[in-house]
Amino acid sequence: MEHVTTLIVNYNTPKDTELAIRSAVNARADGFVHQVIVVDNGSKEPLKLSKDMEKAGVVLIRSAANLGFTGGNNLAMSHAVKEFQTDYFFLLNPDAEVEKDGVQKLYEAIKDDPKAGIAVSKIYFTPGLEYHRKSYSRAEKGKVIWYAGGSIDWPNLVADHRGVDEVDRKQFDHQTTCDFATGCALFVKRVVTEHIGILDKKFFLYSEDVDFSLRAKKAGYKIVFVPESIVWHMNGGSMPGGVGSGFQQYYQTRNRLLISALHGSWRNKLTALRFAFNTFFNGSDAERKGVMDFFLLRFGKQSVV
Repeated sequence: MEHVTTLIVNYNTPKDTELAIRSAVNARADGFVHQVIVVDNGSKEPLKLSKDMEKAGVVLIRSAANLGFTGGNNLAMSHAVKEFQTDYFFLLNPDAEVEKDGVQKLYEAIKDDPKAGIAVSKIYFTPGLEYHRKSYSRAEKGKVIWYAGGSIDWPNLVADHRGVDEVDRKQFDHQTTCDFATGCALFVKRVVTEHIGILDKKFFLYSEDVDFSLRAKKAGYKIVFVPESIVWHMNGGSMPGGVGSGFQQYYQTRNRLLISALHGSWRNKLTALRFAFNTFFNGSDAERKGVMDFFLLRFGKQSVV
């Protein structure tokens, strides 16, 4: 029987992370063995599992340092292979919850297709945490799309979420391939990581999922959007300072440039140079530092302020 491991990386958000863990533990697993691994990523207060989660077999790994989204997931993947010889990894954000059939539907979507290497869920905003929450009725909340497939807008160096802010009216209810899978709910075959490697620690966090997806596509694998698999996302709930913080601005700016350098055409690289120039002279302090650190080759975890 095949083995699936859900990976959750916690950093100072124990209440949100517990919701993510419980959703994964309660997920249906028909035809495969399901294991949950949690990495406590150098949190100020060590994460503690409730007794029922311990009884459910959840594995807790502690890292003395914050390894970022990349390093925390890489640590969990290594453990899953060594201890469980897992066949699939499911990366689930600590501020997200997967619906009961969510893991099952991802597994079923790609298990029999050797070209399908990655599957990704349809993701809604957690009710009440939408960008434009006053624009939706009470009945619509919980059905507002955060991600329904990913496409890359190279002229603007942006990885776009299809359907973001739209109320789900089944307009995206068909499986299709896409440019990238978000790391919020990314399901990947172990064989893909053996072929292309794991997450690139140069990113630390932000855009590592885009880089991983592009490497997988270059290796000949398809990325499949699976609308039958549902996840709810708190949107920045695990991010220091939240959405729009200097922390976020820094890593997004630096890593957008890094994506272009690693995967862009010469036209894309010229666009990136223009973006870097404009951002350095017109952006925030955090964005300017992101530009400077890119050109100084300061990757991985960096001091933002």
